[in-house]
Amino acid sequence: MQPRVILDTPQFALTIDRLCYQLIENHNNFTDTVLIGVQPRGIHLSNRIYQRLKELKPSLKLDYGKLDITFYRDDFRRRETPLAANETELNFSIEGKKVVLVDDVLYTGRTIRAAMDALLDFGRPRQVELLTLIDRRFTRHLPIEANYVGKKIDSIASEVVRVEWNDQDGADKVWILTTNKDN
Repeated sequence: MQPRVILDTPQFALTIDRLCYQLIENHNNFTDTVLIGVQPRGIHLSNRIYQRLKELKPSLKLDYGKLDITFYRDDFRRRETPLAANETELNFSIEGKKVVLVDDVLYTGRTIRAAMDALLDFGRPRQVELLTLIDRRFTRHLPIEANYVGKKIDSIASEVVRVEWNDQDGADKVWILTTNKDN
């Protein structure tokens, strides 16, 4: 099967805006809410969401951080090559706060499970919500569901979702690519 674009640049921008407006609707002034991007790929989306929120609400005071989950992954020791850790940047307390975790693609749920484990090392949040750009429905290994979803797609195991970012790849796009995996 040929690679296909599931979000082009204009749709991508509209999706980011819609997600931001949903956050504003549910969190209003964000006084008890923090935004945390999941390293490595959720950082691009969380940066974009954070910047757009600041544009939409210039007086917004929102704590924003980045969470590395490398050592919380359940496949950490099962890989042939060691994983390289990323930096965690949480310069605020999450104790009693509403946390919005941000990741680009929700697939099996294992990354988010690892993120929730890592998050607990920084305190006990009052609530944890998940924002994802792409939700690959029907592929969960764990009962995890996103609160904010850019686009839900149906895909098979031999397909990969690739998110491209303007600042890195020259355009904002989301693709579905077919791999040679026989999973």
